[in-house]
Amino acid sequence: MSIKSNIEHIREKIDEAAGASGRDGNDVLLVAVTKLHSPDEINEAIDAGITDIGENKVQEILDKYDKVKPVNWHLIGHLQTNKVKYVIDKVSMIHSVDSVHLAKEINKRAAQHDITMDVLIQVNVAGEESKFGAEVSDVDGIIDEICLNYPNIRIRGIMCIAPFFDDPEMARECFAAAKEIYDSYVDDDREAIDFKYLSMGMTGDFPVAISEGSNLVRVGTAIFGMRDYR
Repeated sequence: MSIKSNIEHIREKIDEAAGASGRDGNDVLLVAVTKLHSPDEINEAIDAGITDIGENKVQEILDKYDKVKPVNWHLIGHLQTNKVKYVIDKVSMIHSVDSVHLAKEINKRAAQHDITMDVLIQVNVAGEESKFGAEVSDVDGIIDEICLNYPNIRIRGIMCIAPFFDDPEMARECFAAAKEIYDSYVDDDREAIDFKYLSMGMTGDFPVAISEGSNLVRVGTAIFGMRDYR
């Protein structure tokens, strides 16, 4: 199947999952994950209607940025503080804020460019030692610190990565826990808080994530095929 037909198939599954929970599939943002995929492949996806792409690594953004058609870039992978300066003026949102230390650097670099950076708080809902993300007990403190001291950051929501399960239904509890955190901030009227995105769900589990409230899914393999890790 072509990239275009893959995207069409994914959008059908998004519509089906959203519709089953009484929502409109058009309200779910599809972010195409482009890790290890070429600018030509990415441009083909853009031509097929993709408006947002997600990269895990800063270097890949820098390598591809000038070769890709106009699109919204998302940094979805772990971000080291010393790399923030390279992407602060290139990405529309950073999904992986998991510490005050990182937020401080993002705020500093955003201020230098006179911009407000949209971020998501990445939460390690399942408490996996191998995964990045703030502990659930630390989320309130990180958000409070950003609201008090970092005016060049706008918090747009929550991101989580569920553990891998052979049965996607096993991820439902994790997604539900992230939705509970998200809901607790939806009506927060502090200036730095403007929750819009619950980013959860990837190729293997995005229909389950949508059924639990996700409105941003990060899909790579189902669009582009398996990655070549050579």
